Amino acid sequence: MSTGEHAGFPSTFPYKLIATDLDGTLLRSDETVSERTREALAAATAAGAAHIVVTGRAVPWTRPVLDDLGYRGLAVCGQGAQVYDAGEHRLLTSVTLDRQTAGLALAKIEAEVGPLLLAASRDGLEGEVLVGPGYRVHDGPLPYQPIKDAADLWSAPLNKVYLQHPTLSDDELAEAAQQAAGGLVGVTMAGEGIVEILPLGLSKATGLSLAARRLGVKAAETIAFGDMPNDIPMFAWAAHGVAMANAHADLKEVAHEVTLTNDEDGIAVVLERLLG
Repeated sequence: MSTGEHAGFPSTFPYKLIATDLDGTLLRSDETVSERTREALAAATAAGAAHIVVTGRAVPWTRPVLDDLGYRGLAVCGQGAQVYDAGEHRLLTSVTLDRQTAGLALAKIEAEVGPLLLAASRDGLEGEVLVGPGYRVHDGPLPYQPIKDAADLWSAPLNKVYLQHPTLSDDELAEAAQQAAGGLVGVTMAGEGIVEILPLGLSKATGLSLAARRLGVKAAETIAFGDMPNDIPMFAWAAHGVAMANAHADLKEVAHEVTLTNDEDGIAVVLERLLG
């Protein structure tokens, strides 16, 4: 097999960087990556592209997926807060949420919508996800630490705070939070039941741009895949944004194209086409 060829694919690929979200995008519903998608990514990287994971998950929740993939490159984690070197198991950059500002933002949001259910992601390679009373956690393998007193959320530096509301939908809560506190913090929706507040100005695009600069790659050379509103800044930064068929309507509106679902190898379908 000649240089740049992989499993019958040709050696040309039109992008130098492939940025993929994890949940609802690269990962199937069973939290695995299909062999077809692995093969398509391997072919694209053999043709000269770099693959970078860009996820809302903080490093501790991302590392098991990266290890399973044999992934040794950079990953953007924590909604852009962390740039992580998977090969060296090292944090290259980390941005934390000012806890006083976050507390003020939450007070403003609760003044509008009433009491919130809270969780938080602690900073660092081993940062725990703390879950306060009443917060609904998705079933799955990701570890978290229940706490009895929400005040304990603030005991160590945080990357982000998760919000839920007893009656409002995710879209309604995200809109209300943006209206009440958008001048203090960033607000994004990353998945079902996952509305987050972040350091103001932080997004997947800011983290991806830092990682791309380290790789010597430009936005104009990047294709990005995602499924949720938190991927909108990444699509705005990249040359080409591909939404999954299962994506939120707001992301589909700004995508350059829509592929099949995460359970139907939507990423592989696009990569195989681009590989010829």
